[in-house]
Amino acid sequence: MSAQQYTIGMIGLGTMGRNLLLNMADHDVAVAGYDTDASKAELLETEGQGKRVKGFVSLPDFIESLTSPRTIIMLVPAGKVVDSVIANLEPLLNQGDILIDSGNSHFTDTNRRVAELQSKGIHFFGMGISGGEAGARRGPSMMPGGDKHAYEVMKPVFEAIAAKVDGDPCVTYIGPGASGHFVKMVHNGIEYGLMQLIAETYSLLKNGLKMDNAAIGDVFDQWDQGRLQSFLINITKDIFRYREPGADHELLDDIKDEAKAKGTGKWTSQAAMDLETPIPTIDIAVSQRDLSKYKKLREQAAELYSGEGRGIDAVKQEYLTALEEAFFASMIITYAQGMHMLLKASREYGYELQLTEIAKIWRGGCIIRSKFLNSIYQAYEKNPQLEHLLLDEGVKTQLTAALPGLRTVVTSAVQSGIAAPAYATSLSYFDAFRTGRSALNLIQAQRDYFGAHLYEIIGKEGVFHTEWVPKEEVDLE
Repeated sequence: MSAQQYTIGMIGLGTMGRNLLLNMADHDVAVAGYDTDASKAELLETEGQGKRVKGFVSLPDFIESLTSPRTIIMLVPAGKVVDSVIANLEPLLNQGDILIDSGNSHFTDTNRRVAELQSKGIHFFGMGISGGEAGARRGPSMMPGGDKHAYEVMKPVFEAIAAKVDGDPCVTYIGPGASGHFVKMVHNGIEYGLMQLIAETYSLLKNGLKMDNAAIGDVFDQWDQGRLQSFLINITKDIFRYREPGADHELLDDIKDEAKAKGTGKWTSQAAMDLETPIPTIDIAVSQRDLSKYKKLREQAAELYSGEGRGIDAVKQEYLTALEEAFFASMIITYAQGMHMLLKASREYGYELQLTEIAKIWRGGCIIRSKFLNSIYQAYEKNPQLEHLLLDEGVKTQLTAALPGLRTVVTSAVQSGIAAPAYATSLSYFDAFRTGRSALNLIQAQRDYFGAHLYEIIGKEGVFHTEWVPKEEVDLE
């Protein structure tokens, strides 16, 4: 094709970028891709044969091939790489061009880039994309936020390529500034929590009930047919059944138990602390990935404390029923923590988030999609001003029925010496959340005792200080 014949350009032709372009080409969009790796540009053209697809290794030629005003999506690693790409692009762009960052950029970086590019007349927005390779190719969930004009230009394409649930595309305008990347970050934090709960379930089944991989896979298969139906449960059942060709055991048993991370879970925890919004199930999931990296220390401790731990003494089927309830309850609590964080961020940062729409677009295409997201969507559709998901009557009914199983599982884990911190933390969060009069009045008294930090009195205006004992009697040692 001659110059200026491609509607949308992609910088970064890795798995996600290439498949997203091919998805667009499937919907009759003329697309061009750029990558410094010639083999990736060639692969794009090979997989896009018969469609309006072109790969480039020359940035000026790539830019020249795009219709004006140009629309360019970046799918490159977060951080300095994004800034480098933008710096290389700026001399080649004109006012009115659209630039979209679809990587997992930290939302504070996106804030800075929005301001910088807006001052130069370039429409910029950050867009989180979830769904992995398959989602990018066949329909992801997308979370665009920032320049609304730019989104409106891209809306028809995004709605065409997005996953669909009941005919509705899993994409919506999230809000101003870095809201799109913020929502994707929290999505990933919820993902951390759910994955940790699944890992703990595996441990309870394997080390507690002494079940083999095939039997564990059957449990997840059964769960995926009911209220726990979700993308993560679905892929987990497949993992428990996979063997390399010619192998006599499942591949899972050969994989080292040190979990890697790209940082979005940590960012979620850090942002939540800045917002003073507790998300302890997500926090513990991040911590457990960190702890997993200390394998040598864990192996030494396993030898040193070899007498600790035993199997779970329970009727198998009864325990499996309790475990299903425990997972369901903890899943609800994990989603609730994430949604509460979004509500707080919306108010703090002026994002104007519509939690109804966010829950709606998470129902398909994304990694945390699940049957229960329909309940979340319904809760916020019924009451868009809902302060916390656990205050919805429908959610309360489902959670209350599952709590006995969660208490059973946490108790059994403690008694058997099997680590289940995400389950335990979820339960503790719930119990603390439902406590109208907590014990933290004591902490306020302690802070006033040793630091004169003052406290408030129920039913009285103002703040107060007490000299708890005569100063000469304070023990300073």
